[in-house]
Amino acid sequence: MLSRVVGNTFYCNQDNRDMLREVTIKIRLERIDTQEEVIVEVLLDSGATELVISSEFSRKQGFKLKKIERSIYVRNVDGTFNKERPIENTVEVNIYY
Repeated sequence: MLSRVVGNTFYCNQDNRDMLREVTIKIRLERIDTQEEVIVEVLLDSGATELVISSEFSRKQGFKLKKIERSIYVRNVDGTFNKERPIENTVEVNIYY
């Protein structure tokens, strides 16, 4: 059985007592061109070296994607390549937390 608490999220697998934890926070993203905002709950990843947002989410929210010259291939913590597509765009947003 997996239980979840909203906000600062805590997962606990009741079957084998393994504990999985993740921290989420609410932030405001502001479009540079229109100053329109969207409030979202995001995963806080203390091991990440970059800020990442999905292309699909960016398009749905009206953020302008800018193609980068060279794709960035993402590696997982174990050194293997991530199964998702490489990063091919950037987006400029103001982030408030």
